[in-house]
Amino acid sequence: MRKTERYHVQDKNSLWHIYKTVPFWKVAKNFIVIQAARYTPFIPMKNWLYRTFLHMKVGNHTAFALMVMPDIMFPEKITVGTNSVIGYNTTILAHEYLIKEYRLGQVTIGDQVMIGANSTILPGVTIGDGAIISAGTLVHKDVPPGCFVGGNPMKVIYTQEEMQKRQQEDHFFQNSI
Repeated sequence: MRKTERYHVQDKNSLWHIYKTVPFWKVAKNFIVIQAARYTPFIPMKNWLYRTFLHMKVGNHTAFALMVMPDIMFPEKITVGTNSVIGYNTTILAHEYLIKEYRLGQVTIGDQVMIGANSTILPGVTIGDGAIISAGTLVHKDVPPGCFVGGNPMKVIYTQEEMQKRQQEDHFFQNSI
């Protein structure tokens, strides 16, 4: 189960209440910063933009690929550990606007996590250290450390133990050649 806070709304759908939940100028500033970061090929500059203007927590040596889209309204709810890779065109959401409510949730991505291209991470999700997310995955629940997951809906492909066994077998095979 994702860890989100729920806020109920009356009358119109929750997106009509957007500027009651987040200031217009914050969204405008975030839009400009995110668009600049999405297109820059300079990874250290992206990380600086995210840390400085969006107040995201980004670990050292983390790499955001081209076109990554962090949450435009609540980017400060995103934490990414050290030495992680966020693949091309990945979306990281910290909010959901629904008909009768909106939800906010922290997104925590651990150290040495690999997220494949075109993945979507929903609010309230924690991705454990060393996890691998296959390209095109909808991350709708927590990912245990060291697991390899993929698909829509997301499923565990290999547990941490199975991944370690495969790596040992690969190492043995490579050394026997």
